[in-house]
Amino acid sequence: MATTQIELNSVSKCYDSNTRALNNIDLNISRGQWATITGPSGSGKTTLLNLIGCLDKPTSGAININESKLNSMNQKELTQFRRENIGLIFQQYHLISYLTALENVMVAQYFFGMVDKDAAIKALENVGLCHRLTHRPSQLSGGEQQRVCIARALINKPNIILADEPTGNLDSKNGQTVMSILKELNDLGHTLVLITHNNEIANQAGRIIEMIDGEILNDSTNTNRN
Repeated sequence: MATTQIELNSVSKCYDSNTRALNNIDLNISRGQWATITGPSGSGKTTLLNLIGCLDKPTSGAININESKLNSMNQKELTQFRRENIGLIFQQYHLISYLTALENVMVAQYFFGMVDKDAAIKALENVGLCHRLTHRPSQLSGGEQQRVCIARALINKPNIILADEPTGNLDSKNGQTVMSILKELNDLGHTLVLITHNNEIANQAGRIIEMIDGEILNDSTNTNRN
């Protein structure tokens, strides 16, 4: 029987009296599952991912991850928890322009408290960038920059990967490369929660969660998984 790893109970997020991004969300995601979140812009997808990723706090409700109660943590504790448990991959690459690919990966190690150059090199080799270690972001293609982001997200060996439109800025070839890497990571046991507008990508997941107006409209097992 699958173990629940991510649990949201009656979670809401309000930014002001007129903006309710999430409305009483109940959601359980099992360890090792690949769940894709779909829905129109403004449906609450990114807000939900930010809450799971410890980048924000809910207005009400409770979030538990790896049996830890996020609501009881202060900001410093949430940051530490995120570094130890969660890898974040964004549509925008958020690489430091004056650092090399290797240095951008090592930055994540630095914040974790231990720098290991050999491990950072290995992480980049794992995403096919052993020949781009000394290149800066401006010298890398979009697909290569996204793969640096994946290496950075994985360097501290998180058990949960959160990806917000990871192929949104990529052409089809580079998008397929990135998705192949993410699929392989899921096959290795990483829990993957991914936001996409791409139906082809959504259909690769074992579970599809459709959101609208801050609520879950449909949550189903994908029996037609590609």
